[in-house]
Amino acid sequence: MAIPIAYNLRNLIVRKTTTTMTALGIALTVAVVLAIMAMVHGLQTALTSTGDALHVLVLRKGANSELVSNFTRQGFQTLKDKAGIARDSSGNPMASLELVSVVNLVSVDAPDGMNINIRGLEPIGIGMRKNLKLVEGRWFETGKREVVVGQSIAKRYPDARLGKQLHFGTGDWQVVGVMASGQSATNSEIFADLNQLSSDQHRSEVLSSAVVEATDPVAADALVKDISNDQQLNMDAEPEKAYYEAQTSSGLLIRVLGTLVGIIMGVGSGFAAMNTMYAAVARRSKEIGTLRVLGFSRISILTSFLLESVMLAILGGAIGCLLVLPLNGTTTGMGNFVTFSETDFNLIVSPAIMAWGMIFAIVMGAFGGLSPAVNASRKQVLTALRAL
Repeated sequence: MAIPIAYNLRNLIVRKTTTTMTALGIALTVAVVLAIMAMVHGLQTALTSTGDALHVLVLRKGANSELVSNFTRQGFQTLKDKAGIARDSSGNPMASLELVSVVNLVSVDAPDGMNINIRGLEPIGIGMRKNLKLVEGRWFETGKREVVVGQSIAKRYPDARLGKQLHFGTGDWQVVGVMASGQSATNSEIFADLNQLSSDQHRSEVLSSAVVEATDPVAADALVKDISNDQQLNMDAEPEKAYYEAQTSSGLLIRVLGTLVGIIMGVGSGFAAMNTMYAAVARRSKEIGTLRVLGFSRISILTSFLLESVMLAILGGAIGCLLVLPLNGTTTGMGNFVTFSETDFNLIVSPAIMAWGMIFAIVMGAFGGLSPAVNASRKQVLTALRAL
């Protein structure tokens, strides 16, 4: 015969102070773990949603980043005539020669400044990015010192907002537009005219990379092999999406540290729940004896006390989810170990993450409640009835 759940609910309500303190301890642990998971998930989403399945990124052989790659204009002329590259309505190859550098921007969160990617490209490079849209202002004009900033940049850096001027290189650059590209890392970049930026950086002939668009997925795979095996070109090629997905290693350190902190806090919260349940068993010895006299078995008592601990943890887990929910959509940034610049992204508190938080809370509750529940079930009837 099972003990009614109402019995456990009544005991949690009666011990409201202890219940509240223990639940809040579990809630804070769950909130910290969920915040870390939301951060890592947001960074991964930003990087994995960047790029196009038909785009092939071409870098200098041996380079693992656009920032350290050298790509000559002469090499680009050879590259854009490769078979398999799509053409626009005018018959021009869908190939974009680009220069990637970094500028230092100051914000309230970073008074010493943070490195931000600036990308020089031509209008065809903008047109190839199909998910990219202008949300404020206009696109930069070729031949002018104008920039368009990503939405996350405009949000986090006051000097990078529409109508402001950024100072880097040899002079000032006017912010004429704000762009957005879903959750992608493009939101944390600045776009400028290729020739203006290359002149400003004194790199008129040696640029960074090229992006080419294939006619179809099969042609994309063939282009990767063709470009990488071309001895004259001496370049490496890879799918653009694979390049950005590889950068998710930036979140590995946070994930490891977050997991370690979560385990330590989880063990601490589990022991807090254990102490709470041990105290409950000590105070309710007479009740336990009465339950045994009424015919409830040892297994029923064990299950009841374990369930009570889990219910306490579920309450804490739910509070923890509510605490972290306001962080959903919050924009933050993290240093990228590949590009040596900051990647901005939104924290994502998804239903799956909250489900993991609840599972984590239940595990803590079960860990903390098992030993006291076993202790309660082993009490002798007469001994329990003699207790105060």
